[in-house]
Amino acid sequence: MNIGIFTDTYFPQVSGVATSIKTLKDQLEKDGHQVYIFTTTDPHVDKATYEKNIFRFSSIPFISFTDRRIAVRGMIQAYQIAKKLNLDIIHTQTEFSMGIIGKFVAKFLRIPCVHTYHTMYEDYLHYVAKGKLLRPVHVKDATLAFCHNMSGVVAPSKKVLDTLVRYGVKSPIRIIPTGININKFATQSDFDLRKYLGVDKDAPVLLSVSRLAYEKNIKELINCMPTILADKPLTQLVIVGDGPAGDDLKKQVDDMKLNANVKFVGEINNDEVYKYYRDADLFVSTSNSESQGLTYIEAMAAGVKVVVASSPYTEDLLSDKALGMTFSNKDGYVSSVLEYLNQTKAKPDQSKEELRQTKLHEISSENFANRIVAFYKSAQLDFNKEFSDDNGISD
Repeated sequence: MNIGIFTDTYFPQVSGVATSIKTLKDQLEKDGHQVYIFTTTDPHVDKATYEKNIFRFSSIPFISFTDRRIAVRGMIQAYQIAKKLNLDIIHTQTEFSMGIIGKFVAKFLRIPCVHTYHTMYEDYLHYVAKGKLLRPVHVKDATLAFCHNMSGVVAPSKKVLDTLVRYGVKSPIRIIPTGININKFATQSDFDLRKYLGVDKDAPVLLSVSRLAYEKNIKELINCMPTILADKPLTQLVIVGDGPAGDDLKKQVDDMKLNANVKFVGEINNDEVYKYYRDADLFVSTSNSESQGLTYIEAMAAGVKVVVASSPYTEDLLSDKALGMTFSNKDGYVSSVLEYLNQTKAKPDQSKEELRQTKLHEISSENFANRIVAFYKSAQLDFNKEFSDDNGISD
């Protein structure tokens, strides 16, 4: 298939959406499909740089979210490019500029358009006029308008599906969790995180990998550290990532006098982050804003247990303590972390390893791409039938 992916965010931008798209693109190409990325310009990519099968359109920083971009023109240009490429289907990954352009191109090429709804926007309203301008009803109306007449909508989790149904989206919706390259996170490394941090070689390491944004609730991880340290005084909380909440989080650490036990290592290249997962004892998150949680499954692929907030998605994902635990309050988080840190090394349970391998298959990039392609083909069949019916064409 010739597939056009339209997105406002793509590498070198760092985000779960960019990672999801890159994973899908790589796997689809590995499976023999042609994939073309239509995205925004990026200040870190020179305009003269040649990027195979990637087309960038003039853009500006997004209001109140300046590390993300929005295209300011390119609708006609995108149509002309897509027509020459003879696209079979368009897959939009944003409800904003490039998503709108993608819908336009699909309409005039008379090909199906499917969409992945990545972001729970109700958790991000504070970025626009400090939450005083937009309300949840505006998110609902905008979502309904964008998803209208879509050939299909991909929901990465049941949480997203339930939200779209609540909004009243009528297009066919299918839950397809984003997958990851399992092999990359299983790779061995000589990296020594404790030596890099200059801490005791036996120090327990809790790892957070996330954009440093307020909705990620990283402040709660820091708030819980004194209770954890009372039981495990050598514990280190390692925070990987960057973002608008960074300065406030560092000030919080200073105020709580936790600098010896909370380390900020900044943004890590996507190709290097597996090293941090593999050297951690636990992956932790107190975020309630995730539509899926790619970092959770990255940690699992690296063989690290996770302790994350309870949701329908995480309850299904972490069906056994051999994989991880969920919590619903601060005490639950602390007790789960300490339960794992106080465990003695035991002989591996083969049945638990089989469970883990089953979960890894479910979250693999191969399974992800196969399910997406199946959805593409279903959307094509429905689209062609509807087009035939509308034009009075019969077999």
